Amino acid sequence: MDADLDTLATALYVTTDDLLKAAPQLAPWRPAVGIAPKLSDAELVTLAVLQALLGFCSKARWLRYARAHLGGLFPSCPSSPATTNACAPPPTSSGRSSARWPARPRSGLTMSGSPTPPQ
Repeated sequence: MDADLDTLATALYVTTDDLLKAAPQLAPWRPAVGIAPKLSDAELVTLAVLQALLGFCSKARWLRYARAHLGGLFPSCPSSPATTNACAPPPTSSGRSSARWPARPRSGLTMSGSPTPPQ
């Protein structure tokens, strides 16, 4: 285990959990009865943010990495990418996700301030 990664994951989880407790309207609606989720909302958000920060594009690769390196912090980490769709945007009527990449800046500069590459 990497101590820096563990510290980041712990701080991110605690902050997210405190935020969700302070503002419960940010948490998704859950029915009063039914199967309880294995991961809390704070754990799910923490895993999603860590995936983005560490640059994992593949859910399967991320979950293998998370189980190997963060298994002590997230003992109920899912083993299948199909179980982590709670963070995905809802599909549209065509069955496709409604998420879109942001439009390219038109000023000739990228988000980092460097010139845009030629087309």
